[in-house]
Amino acid sequence: MTTTPDLIRAYYDAFNRGDAEAMLALLTEDVIHDINQGTREPGRAAFARFLARMNTAYRERLADITVMTSPDGNRAAAEFTVHGTYLVAEPGLPPAHGQTYVLPAGAFFEVRAGLIARVTNYYNLSDWLAQVGGPSAPG
Repeated sequence: MTTTPDLIRAYYDAFNRGDAEAMLALLTEDVIHDINQGTREPGRAAFARFLARMNTAYRERLADITVMTSPDGNRAAAEFTVHGTYLVAEPGLPPAHGQTYVLPAGAFFEVRAGLIARVTNYYNLSDWLAQVGGPSAPG
């Protein structure tokens, strides 16, 4: 039986390897993904599309990962540092030309039956924009 901290660490290990299939295997079919300062997207298929888009626009590695869980293992949080490169511009964001960034970030998780049922990501968009040379986010 996998513990919740092991599940979350496996998720981030897969992220750092760039292994989207391994990440998706750790999610429930009806996973909820709350995108930082964005929309809520339900379902593993939507999460796969998100990963594909992100892997095109960004190259990221997470470091200093700390995982915290509720006593019952149904909730978890992680804090980490994102080391990234902005590769391809996304709509509404500044032009990309290989800018690098280092960004503190975090995530909240809901766990059901040993799989991740919700991922909610947070980072400071204004900080990211300042690092890649874009205008500040409204705030």
